Amino acid sequence: MLPAHSPAPEPRFATPVEVSPPDLRDKEILSSYDDVRATVEAPASGKAYRWLFGLFVLSLALINPWVRGDGVGYYAFARAALIQRNLDFTADYNAANSSFRDGRLDETGNPKPLFRTATNHLDNHFSVGPAILWIPFLIAAHAGVLIARALGSNVAADGFSAPYRFAMALGTAVYAFLGLLLAMRLAAKYVSERWAFLATVAIWWASSLPVYMYFNPSWSHAHSAFMVALFLWYWHETRETRSTTQWIILAAIAGLMLNVYYPNAMLLAVLAVEAIPQYLSALRRNRKHEHEPDDRGAARRNLPDRGSASRNPSDRELQPSVLQLAANHALFAVVMVACLFPTFVSRYIVYGSPFESGYGSMRDWAWRSPFFVSVLFSAEHGLLVWTPVIALSCIGVVIFALREPRVGGAILAAMLAFYFFIACYPDWAGISSYGNRFFVSLTPIFIIGLSVFFARVAQVFASQRVAMAALGSAVALLVAWNLGFIFQWGTHLVPARGPIVWSEMIHNQFAVVPREIAAKAEGYLFHRSKLMQQIEQRDIEQMRAK
Repeated sequence: MLPAHSPAPEPRFATPVEVSPPDLRDKEILSSYDDVRATVEAPASGKAYRWLFGLFVLSLALINPWVRGDGVGYYAFARAALIQRNLDFTADYNAANSSFRDGRLDETGNPKPLFRTATNHLDNHFSVGPAILWIPFLIAAHAGVLIARALGSNVAADGFSAPYRFAMALGTAVYAFLGLLLAMRLAAKYVSERWAFLATVAIWWASSLPVYMYFNPSWSHAHSAFMVALFLWYWHETRETRSTTQWIILAAIAGLMLNVYYPNAMLLAVLAVEAIPQYLSALRRNRKHEHEPDDRGAARRNLPDRGSASRNPSDRELQPSVLQLAANHALFAVVMVACLFPTFVSRYIVYGSPFESGYGSMRDWAWRSPFFVSVLFSAEHGLLVWTPVIALSCIGVVIFALREPRVGGAILAAMLAFYFFIACYPDWAGISSYGNRFFVSLTPIFIIGLSVFFARVAQVFASQRVAMAALGSAVALLVAWNLGFIFQWGTHLVPARGPIVWSEMIHNQFAVVPREIAAKAEGYLFHRSKLMQQIEQRDIEQMRAK
């Protein structure tokens, strides 16, 4: 373990933080990004969390109990296991939306031979992690349905009826919200709570997250954002003195994170960045110890007791050796792989091999010519042009890495590793995707980065109140723009697949969206099933037109 750095002599950001020591109380001090102990924390007022929770409760009216597209595969793992006690997905594929079902089943409803695996199962390459997270909600729904049926209700206990779908959608929203809370809590360790709150609201509503938190809850992206937030939060909380038990817990979280979404393996870069200086420090201590004269030990025994200083965790005797570091990382790897057991079992049952993912070979990926520019700027779901708030977040992550390299540097490394991984993926645009949906996993990183960006920009204003008004107005504009764009994408005013025409999209934002959004919003809230059928039919028409 590395010794804690001493606080920087001058503050980095103009962000007031209240602290408890008497000599600092009632003074306006600033967060330092050079202190590995995550700065001096201000006691949480709780006001921001109450506002966030209130907004979440109001937003629950938006949850859409709809299983479609990729979500059919994710949900099938939970439904088939809970209701049928097997992994036969025939019923799930028959009940799927047309654009998903037609490609996999023939006119009689039987699976096409192409989608039969070596074990005679239907192909389902989607991850099993979301099903694991849904299970508590679905079990509660199933128990309620069985009780209702015992009392005379005719609601179907088949996993397809409304109670199950609402439980699934609610579970997705709850996990996404918990991820937002964890991300805001982590960001608030480095900036004022007001900026952490504002950044959380901005990423919540001005990114791709709401599409997969509410509109398409059966997809894996909201769950992934939660697991990444949980992983980063626990990593951060334990990074100074991580016990064996904490290593096991962190590995279990990492295993579940990978069960949910395989590209999240790139987040393990934070551990690599953390480990490199630790190993180098341990090696330096070993070399220094080897060159010390033999009588130094006796000399030390004659020194007076240094009191509490001798018990400081930064002293050499309490710092892990190379062997201890290697043992901790080996333990982490073993536990993490063991926690991938659900993935291995599901792959074995469906494909006949625990190591068969169902996706194409990674040898065919663009490792030598990644789509770096397209991922960010393409009209086909480019991350920064579809959701421009992410550009501000990325700037903040870079600032954070420069100010606090041990934490911010690790987070920046994870973000860049994830970016490289997606840029090498042949289907980097996400096919049917609002923005680049793959990056929803990085929601907590974007919240941290945007918090830091806001704290830095706030320095140019005369007061925090003026800064809050200005930045809050900017966030409101970004949110309004994003919600209008989501409306266009969801109602197929712009194509869900392939590149869009920017001139058409901008025209719609000002001429079409204001005219149609009220009627569509009413339909979404009160006649959702009919509206979803219309959207699905429009999606099929656009696919056939191509």
